[in-house]
Amino acid sequence: MPSSPQSAPKGARHAVLSFWLGILAAVIVAGGAVLTTAAVLGVGELLSLLSRLPAPTPEAAAVGGIFAATYVVLAIGKLPYYRLDRAGGTLLGASLMIGVGALTLDEAYRSIDFDAITLLLGMMIVVANLRLSGFFRRAADWLADAARRPIYLLAAIAAATGVFSAFLVNDAICLVMPPLVIDLAQRLKRDPAPYALAIPLASNVGSVATITGNPQNMIIAGASGISYGDFAQALWPIALAGVALTVLFVALAFPHEFLSRETLPPIAPAARPYHPALASKALLVTAAMIVFFFSGVPPAKVAIVAGGLLLLTRRIGSKKIYSEIDWPLLLMFAGLFIVVGAFDKVVLTPGELAGFGRLRFEEAPMLALVAAALSNIVSNVPAVLALKPFVAELSDPKRAWLIVAMASTLAGNFTLVGSIANLIVVERARSLGVTIGFWTYFKVGAPLTLATIALGLWRL
Repeated sequence: MPSSPQSAPKGARHAVLSFWLGILAAVIVAGGAVLTTAAVLGVGELLSLLSRLPAPTPEAAAVGGIFAATYVVLAIGKLPYYRLDRAGGTLLGASLMIGVGALTLDEAYRSIDFDAITLLLGMMIVVANLRLSGFFRRAADWLADAARRPIYLLAAIAAATGVFSAFLVNDAICLVMPPLVIDLAQRLKRDPAPYALAIPLASNVGSVATITGNPQNMIIAGASGISYGDFAQALWPIALAGVALTVLFVALAFPHEFLSRETLPPIAPAARPYHPALASKALLVTAAMIVFFFSGVPPAKVAIVAGGLLLLTRRIGSKKIYSEIDWPLLLMFAGLFIVVGAFDKVVLTPGELAGFGRLRFEEAPMLALVAAALSNIVSNVPAVLALKPFVAELSDPKRAWLIVAMASTLAGNFTLVGSIANLIVVERARSLGVTIGFWTYFKVGAPLTLATIALGLWRL
């Protein structure tokens, strides 16, 4: 049905309002980061550092402008009057970087971390097979049957989401879990909102545990050379404690739902298709994949081989599996690699790198603060890419990368726009009639973020 003459202007006004509210939120977070940095460094030292930076060349100014505009689109998610999403924004930014001569086509190709993209693609295929086989729905029903009280069900959902996210990429798990959890809560006649809220929180903290937990960890693994086992050994205790804290904070935020002795009624299994043979095959391949990860085989190689093997099936057409893959996310990462590669080449000269070295990134709290603040302004993957040249210059880059992985991932819980995983859950829940508001999320996510980052700094 065509829109009325009044609906279009109203939609346009809503788009403009959303844009400026997003800008305001980014400015507030950025301002807070600057003020905190100034408090740590001293206002005089910070101003002195900024005053010593040389005036940019015309090429550097153009590249810096493209870089800033791309990150604004990433932070806001769209532009008013245009249907340009995050993936389109990064592709436009990458093409402009090539267009202004910041990178040649060959340099642009070389700036893309194909290991990270290959790893993410393989993991998406694995998750698609698990979902299409009906495994996740069966697992949700089993959890509901085992949990006799609401608080136990919340703990089971958080634990399952955290474990799945640790090994199977949190963005993919956040696509799978909301329909299952919301359907489960509705069949149990419970308010689905707090259970849905636990999904992104537990997914973010769970994903910090391994290289395959989230895209930024994959990028960090490629940049740092840290093995799968060493990464997990350093960060899994933080993830485990974070899942426990997630349950605690959600329960405290919804005392009438969880702080009672009310029991759950029996639940009948959902009438959904389940393919035992396909589920068994997907679980077997997943288990073998995890074993190979810990044995030292390159994760990208393991993931893409596992994904390729799972395409060999007579039960589900390949096109159905392809439709489960988040192709725009892969495109966004490729564009980001090019945008950041051009910025590193043209703007971050050795002089600038040396100057910003005075920000004392060698100190764990400062590095964690900057990583967390950037992650809330532009999301965690762009934040990690922006910090890459600075971390590489530090005396102990391995420990620094672990701190960045910890802080950038856990900071994703601070606000609704802190990570793509949050946005995925909120949009999926909204499409199913469940609203998770900004303040509802913030009153749980903000204290959880501060507590888990403090724990991470103590651990590392």
